[in-house]
Amino acid sequence: MKLYHGTNHDIDTINLTAGKRFKDFGQGFYLTPNKATAERMARKKAKMFGGEPLILEYEFNAEQAEEIKLKMMKFPEKANAEWIRFIDRNRDRHSGATPHQYDIVTGPIADDGVVVQLTNYKNEILTPEEAASRLQDKYLDQQYYFGTPKALELLKKTHVWKIN
Repeated sequence: MKLYHGTNHDIDTINLTAGKRFKDFGQGFYLTPNKATAERMARKKAKMFGGEPLILEYEFNAEQAEEIKLKMMKFPEKANAEWIRFIDRNRDRHSGATPHQYDIVTGPIADDGVVVQLTNYKNEILTPEEAASRLQDKYLDQQYYFGTPKALELLKKTHVWKIN
């Protein structure tokens, strides 16, 4: 399966600690199966941090991940209560605990439109079920999180594109 990473610089060796700590699925390396999503991310990063917008293409062997028994969590493409709770735990800057022990996590990206519902859940205005329900008609881009060196071994960079 092909996965894409939008960035502002080429990456020779993936450093799991280089990314932000309080992201949707935790600190790790994020990719998407959607090239257009990676392109938007690349443009955003280049605009914010300089450099040039690039898309890195990787080949991921999902069957091998199952064969070597990596710990994986796969959320549905639509928001659900479990996903809301999971993202909330990973984004919690006040907790000192490691949110999870998964090697790979897949599921929707919590974009700006989702953050409103996450905030409503965090402030106890909505239950996680109500927050997820409000997101059912919204298209959510998908993401793949790789959080361990063992998981990264299943990624092979195959191509780099500069975006004009």
